Amino acid sequence: MARINVERGESHVPAGLAPPEQLLEAALRLARTDSPAPRRSYTRTTRRTLTQRGVMWLGQTCNLRCHFCYFLDRIENVNHIEHAFMSLDKAKEICRTLREEYGNTAIDIQGGEPTLFPGIYELVAYCREIGLYPTLITNALVLAKKDKCVEFREAGIRDFLISVQGLGPQHDMAVGLEGAHEKQMIALRNLQEVGIPFRFNCVMSKAATPQLPAIATLTIEAGANAINFLTFNPFEDQLAAGVRTDRNVPRYAEVSAPLNEALDRLDAAGVESNVRYFPLCMVDERHRKSIYNFKQLPYDHHEWDYASWTWTGLQSQRSRPGPPSPTVPLEFRLTTGPWKSVTGPIKRLLERDERVASLAKRAYGMVSRATAGEQSQEELYWNNGELRAVEHCDYRYPRACSSCDLRSICDGFHGDYAEMFGTDEARAVRDAGRVDHPAHYIRQQQKIVEDEDQDWARGEA
Repeated sequence: MARINVERGESHVPAGLAPPEQLLEAALRLARTDSPAPRRSYTRTTRRTLTQRGVMWLGQTCNLRCHFCYFLDRIENVNHIEHAFMSLDKAKEICRTLREEYGNTAIDIQGGEPTLFPGIYELVAYCREIGLYPTLITNALVLAKKDKCVEFREAGIRDFLISVQGLGPQHDMAVGLEGAHEKQMIALRNLQEVGIPFRFNCVMSKAATPQLPAIATLTIEAGANAINFLTFNPFEDQLAAGVRTDRNVPRYAEVSAPLNEALDRLDAAGVESNVRYFPLCMVDERHRKSIYNFKQLPYDHHEWDYASWTWTGLQSQRSRPGPPSPTVPLEFRLTTGPWKSVTGPIKRLLERDERVASLAKRAYGMVSRATAGEQSQEELYWNNGELRAVEHCDYRYPRACSSCDLRSICDGFHGDYAEMFGTDEARAVRDAGRVDHPAHYIRQQQKIVEDEDQDWARGEA
């Protein structure tokens, strides 16, 4: 397969691209199988409980160059501290901490590309052994070899979360590799035949937007358990200048119609669909149950626990050098009010040697208790979600939001989006009554529940 040289910031729409439904048929010819393994059955629930899923990054080494990748600079820079894969022993220690100290019962394992990690089968088996049921977030190129799928099944993989960034040439252009789409479709066929469940991620870039309904149909026909549509927002390396422009970022209004159609198709087929970081006013009311912004994310059983994510998000847990750092409480991110100038330096101290980190952690405990007060666990997660949206990701509320019934559960518009396009698209919802609980709409959504998650996922909301 040949690399496709594309300039960052371009729209990546190949000239003469066939209509989405035609590309869909070509994809399904590769992905369909006449000999699928029996599919697992799942219970479903409308109860919304706080997730117990953790996340880890093994290192930013990858075989693709997606133009919207959160970590593209780290992937391309072999000297970056987070580029190389960590050791298997360190990865196991992080997983043990997630299970024993944070109480996580499932994990999303990422790279870069985690299927390339030298000890990946042993790591998957270890996670299964300790009760941390493993998912790999992958581009699925390695899975085009059926024997690799069998090895993952034997190791104890729970499922794969596969990044589908378009159909046909559009996917290849998005990920920078000719033939990547074809290999991905073959991987889907392999997974169906060996009996490994999978779900999809799809970034709603400008080029992918017209294909969203067809991608929804691929989700249904290929047997994926769910799909997550991700708004093209700047996190991590995407914050670099020039990554997001009006050539590759669609307007929310441009996304709205094809997204609503895609969600209609998925609803009709009974397939779970989730939309990340998208204003609630920009989808039809019937689909608000699928919108997961920062305040809703902790209620998605396949998303990440804010408490353990706070810890694994530190560079010590995302790089090869050194041991994992001491654990930190969720309140570590509550850098508001008079404590804001104090917690920043404490965070930096936590990245230093163990003795200094221990002192910093004790100091932070005093700060966090004063900051958190008598918050319930849910309120703590809501406040942490708001912090991630406003202070970490620069979300803003346009003027229309001030009179919107949904303001307190919606993130609003991303800051650089507002600078690119303005905020005239925002429209106040005034017929819902004031909505304050983040789970107000998502409680209407039927979500699948794995057998191992029954005890906590079907508890009281």
